[in-house]
Amino acid sequence: MTPAPRFERHLFVCVNVRAEDSPRGCCAAKGSEAIAKALKIKAYDHGLKGRIRVNKAGCLDACEEGVAAVLYPEGVWYRGITLDDVDEIVERTLLKGEIVERLVSPRHPRPPVN
Repeated sequence: MTPAPRFERHLFVCVNVRAEDSPRGCCAAKGSEAIAKALKIKAYDHGLKGRIRVNKAGCLDACEEGVAAVLYPEGVWYRGITLDDVDEIVERTLLKGEIVERLVSPRHPRPPVN
């Protein structure tokens, strides 16, 4: 018997740092540290501590799309996240399980629902 997952959802936010002259840019230079912190605080403010995990992640190989994050178990990739998106991500995705379609990466389309 497989044990239940520890968290209902796990959001990994890229905080990767690349050289300033990298043609792909990097999430850290686009404010990912502040975004990850804001997501975690907002999630905890909504009582999600212990149910939902927001983690900083190393390179997700999507820096050219803006700040990137991947949500599990859904396998959904968000890109171009800004601080203005934090409330919507927490309220819709982390609380309700809804996907913010405008943030879904075209390079990583949403997996089919079984």
